[in-house]
Amino acid sequence: MGKEWLERFWEQKTAVLGLILILIFTLAGIFAEQIAPHDPYAVDISRKLLPPSGDFLMGTDQLGRCVFSRIIYGIRTSLATAVAATALMVLIGLPLGILAGYAGALADNLVMRLADIASSFPSSLLALAVVGVLGPSLLNIVFVFVVLWWAPFARITRGSVVKLKESAFVMAAQAAGSSRGAIVVKHILLNSISPIIVLATLRIAAVIMHVAAFSFIGLGSQPPAADWGVMLNDSRPFLTSHPLMMLWPGLAIVVSVFAFNLVGEGLNDALLPTSGSAAVVKEEANG
Repeated sequence: MGKEWLERFWEQKTAVLGLILILIFTLAGIFAEQIAPHDPYAVDISRKLLPPSGDFLMGTDQLGRCVFSRIIYGIRTSLATAVAATALMVLIGLPLGILAGYAGALADNLVMRLADIASSFPSSLLALAVVGVLGPSLLNIVFVFVVLWWAPFARITRGSVVKLKESAFVMAAQAAGSSRGAIVVKHILLNSISPIIVLATLRIAAVIMHVAAFSFIGLGSQPPAADWGVMLNDSRPFLTSHPLMMLWPGLAIVVSVFAFNLVGEGLNDALLPTSGSAAVVKEEANG
């Protein structure tokens, strides 16, 4: 089965392109110290707003900082935040979904009502409210997204578990005397993980975009952080005179989101080629 889905994935050129882009971004973030030619926080007014050159590949900003170096270091903020936030969503939603689908009745109603409540809140408005109370912070923004966006993972997991627990191989494991824990881990979890992987990939792209948006309006990462959203905000006053300042961080956001969406679509087609879960995952990712 693993070989089959890998073959289906590699047949999709756009998905492979997305994976290559993600690997490039990831390696650039890991080896930022070696790749970045300058200190991303070094201020030198004498070299402010320089155009791209051999020394400054993307020019400098209004404080003379190297834009290319800040873009490279910004990968760490964007990707690390998105991956960590999505991992927390999975860690919350996956066990709750398994509990709802396998335990049934009371647990199912409780978890699904909590998921409905979480989904009913507009994430952006709640983030604004939390920031208003606790202050602007990337951590506060991520907290809101994790609290609200675990629900799709729980719903998808619950749907998969409800189908699987009545399947022949699960009933055979029960008849053989396997414990509930062993059945959940060996038979249910492993066979319901595919849609979670697809949704997580698509959700990472959404988190990158939202984090950059909140940093852009001053509610996420704060200056002088090497963050793509912060860089976009810093470049606003120079949009007409030095448009490249805004182009580079904007391009980084677009390419990274585009790459994760390509991989997500590829995984969706490879892991869920004939499953009704594919449409459900897309709906949850866009919801």
